Amino acid sequence: MLLAHPAVLRELVARYESLCTASQELALAPDLKRRLDDVTYTLCVTTGTRHLDQALAAARARLAATAAVTATAAATVTAAAGAAPAAAGTAT
Repeated sequence: MLLAHPAVLRELVARYESLCTASQELALAPDLKRRLDDVTYTLCVTTGTRHLDQALAAARARLAATAAVTATAAATVTAAAGAAPAAAGTAT
C-alpha cells in the first residue's frame, strides 16, 4: 500500500482541525462545509480508510511513528558525531 508523505498528512490534519474550529465558531457556511467535506474525503483517501475517525487515527499514528523514527535517527547521528572525534584522535 502506498503511504502519504508525513508532511501531507500533517497538513491535512491541521487543515481539518482548523476547519472544525472555524465551523464551531461560525455558522456552517456552504463554502466552509464544502471545504470540510473535501478535507475529510482527502484524509480518508490518503489513509485508505472510509470513515473520518479511522482516517484521523491512521494519520496521527503514521505521524507519531515518523516522529519516533526521526528522533531515533537524530539520536544515532548525534551519538555517532560525538564518537567520531575521539576515534579519529586515537587513530594517529
